[in-house]
Amino acid sequence: MNNFVKRTISGFLFVLLIVGSILLSRFTFAPFFAMICGWAVYEFHKLTNKQPDITINPWIGLTGGVLLFICSFLYASGFWRYPVYSIYGLYIVLVLISELYRQKDNPINNWAYFILGQIFIALPFSLLNYILFIDNWKPLLLLSVFVTIWVNDTGAYLIGVTFGKHRLFERISPKKSWEGFIGGAIAALLSGYVFSILIPEISLIKWFIFSEVIVVFGTFGDLMESLIKRTMDVKDSGNVIPGHGGLLDRFDSMLLAAPVVFIYLSFLFDQVKK
Repeated sequence: MNNFVKRTISGFLFVLLIVGSILLSRFTFAPFFAMICGWAVYEFHKLTNKQPDITINPWIGLTGGVLLFICSFLYASGFWRYPVYSIYGLYIVLVLISELYRQKDNPINNWAYFILGQIFIALPFSLLNYILFIDNWKPLLLLSVFVTIWVNDTGAYLIGVTFGKHRLFERISPKKSWEGFIGGAIAALLSGYVFSILIPEISLIKWFIFSEVIVVFGTFGDLMESLIKRTMDVKDSGNVIPGHGGLLDRFDSMLLAAPVVFIYLSFLFDQVKK
């Protein structure tokens, strides 16, 4: 019971922080999500460093993630365009060069995992800026991504626990079921319907597509993070959120959903402007 209460309170507060940071202002969103992005990259490197011959300083990865996020915020919001990404590019070059002087046994692995952390973790977080500023400033649109993920997770859990019999991907995540996946997909349609009322410029059918894109790629993102943890033989990526694990655990569904949603919305708003 104590663990349930702890999970409930910490989960509620965390959701409140996410919603508040997005809706209040672009200047509450930027520092809060930059911090989350950096810490998620930090957790990723703490996990991968458990392997032999992988010796990446997690703080170097964290700094790169925060830099990419801030550069993306400045560019997407229009505060600073050229040459904002050159700052991040120079940092990446310096990190790669620094490996020449560290004299580690397997520098290629260190290069590879550093770049993987930037692409797999920092890039999806940074693309949230482009969703937020895809048409001036649309906090509800960005919020819809997270709400759809939460609704999908809730629906998948409730249906999976009640009716789940057929394993979705037993080798990686034994508890996930096809019944839960379908339940989450149906629940996500309800989220799409609600947001079609709040943002009517996007049609209902396009909101339904939006919701199911998040369900499919959010599930793959979840499975990919589960694969990382299973490979490293750990239960959670960290313990920063009491009862919920690490930040990487909380945002795993977003890692693949955000890039695909950004591509989908880019085509959608490009058609609207035409």
